[in-house]
Amino acid sequence: MAPDSVVDHQLNLVTQDVLTWGSWGLTFVVLGVAIQMGRRERTPFYVLMVFAAGLGAFAEPIYDILMALHFYSTDGMFTHYTSFDVAQPVWTHSGYVVLYASAAMGISRLMSKGMLTRNKLFAFAGIEVVMSCVFEIYGTSMDGYTYWGPHVFRIFEYPIVCGVLEAAQVITFALAAAVLRKHATQTWHLLGLLVVFPCTFFLVNVGAGWPTMVGLHLEDTSRTIVTIGTLMSFGLAAAVVRLAGAMLPYAVLTPAPVPASTESEPREERTLV
Repeated sequence: MAPDSVVDHQLNLVTQDVLTWGSWGLTFVVLGVAIQMGRRERTPFYVLMVFAAGLGAFAEPIYDILMALHFYSTDGMFTHYTSFDVAQPVWTHSGYVVLYASAAMGISRLMSKGMLTRNKLFAFAGIEVVMSCVFEIYGTSMDGYTYWGPHVFRIFEYPIVCGVLEAAQVITFALAAAVLRKHATQTWHLLGLLVVFPCTFFLVNVGAGWPTMVGLHLEDTSRTIVTIGTLMSFGLAAAVVRLAGAMLPYAVLTPAPVPASTESEPREERTLV
């Protein structure tokens, strides 16, 4: 658990206001864009991506423990629940929408239209890393929260490995969402996005980030151990993005094979989802 020096650290209320009102304002902008995109394509797909990310933020306390993140929770904090002894600020939900859903919407749309090349996918991953750095460097440098563990490769107070993992996670969510949309035959099937988001979130953050997480919490850990674990996580995250690129455009454009026994039968027109 976080040491007393971290738990007792004073929250900067101005930083809290910026993160709260700024991110929630941007969230409504993202939601408005999602509604307009959905109207043009006659689908609730993009709106559900927004809600999936916002709802998925309720799992944030698990990530906080694994990555040694603590939100400063002294007097004046805007919080709505506490789990694992980490009080959660109300802007976690809006932060998820801004950082994850906004990028995933655009990436998934380009995937579905066959307009996303591997090079563009890598570029989007780089943009997502930059977005994460801008958002989180402000929050950690201005006394909103901290990564208190023995992280290495920090930019100011922010461990860059977190941004790399977040980028790989966004790419994976976008790809999984596009595949779900491709195979959905009923509009309500898209509600699966509410499950897809937390699955891809932990699949990548834990699946690629476990060497970092184990190194951080290892008994008698050292800077060398954490460095090796972090480098391994960098490599695993890069592999995730590379594998996602290798699946384009086939995963989201190739139609599912028709069973031989029904090939001669007329196919039903699919519902646009």
